[in-house]
Amino acid sequence: MTIKKGIYAASMSIFNQDLSLDIESTIKHTERLIKEGLHGAIFFGSTGCAQLISSKEKKILINKLNKNKLKEHFIIGTGANALNENVELMKHSISNGIDRFLLMPPAYYKYDDKGAYSFYANVVQKVPESKIILYNFEKLSGYKFSVQIVEKLAKDFPQQIVGLKDSTYNLYEVLKIPNFLIFSGSETKLLKGLELGNSGIISAICNVTASLARKVYDDFNNKKKQTFNEKLCAIRKVFDNYNLISGLHSFMSFENEKYKRILPPLSLLSEPQQKEMMSKLKELEFFPEKNIAA
Repeated sequence: MTIKKGIYAASMSIFNQDLSLDIESTIKHTERLIKEGLHGAIFFGSTGCAQLISSKEKKILINKLNKNKLKEHFIIGTGANALNENVELMKHSISNGIDRFLLMPPAYYKYDDKGAYSFYANVVQKVPESKIILYNFEKLSGYKFSVQIVEKLAKDFPQQIVGLKDSTYNLYEVLKIPNFLIFSGSETKLLKGLELGNSGIISAICNVTASLARKVYDDFNNKKKQTFNEKLCAIRKVFDNYNLISGLHSFMSFENEKYKRILPPLSLLSEPQQKEMMSKLKELEFFPEKNIAA
């Protein structure tokens, strides 16, 4: 199924008291984001603690998506270093009707473009039905995509390598590939990216700014005056002062205590940090919604 242009959230994961994945609440959280106006959402992206959740739990959640009415809006992040673990999860997802993936290259080991190419080529060979968005996030993976490697992957595997999420921000302004999706990873890059021909954003903060980000996107496409972009960017800049996962869980926990649970080694913001963040957001007239959680 085709991945569409638009506004996507790297959706949060919610956990039980024993820190196992709260599957029902995680799905409901993501469904709410779609209903608030997002074009789609990613399960198990960086914001969803993909690298900290077991493959077993991921597969159980994916099973639950099989008959979900919003399934066409979902993308699966694999979040694994091992080639075959990624392949296994992708095949499991495809068997449940979702063939769209956000795939970060392996972390920890150092490698060059040749190594990255080999990784993705092997994934495509093993899962040819897949639609893959490359994930450029040097801060987490240790690898930074170049223009040349993205162009080569898109040229050699046009049916599978269909887009890029740029959270390193070295490509979204310069990459020009026909029929290729380009998403930046921040609201502060949304409007400029759209002006350059980008497809939209995939962002952590869309967990709390879904309707606002969609308004900016729609106003651009409808050639209307931008009246919400300044506020959207200001909210993003507040969260950028903190670990995004910690900040989001802290923010959401003000209305539902489920969000207080977060996987180690991550943690909520300290009490002084929470007070500082909420004070800055209050100045922007941005507050947690009532009953925001699943």
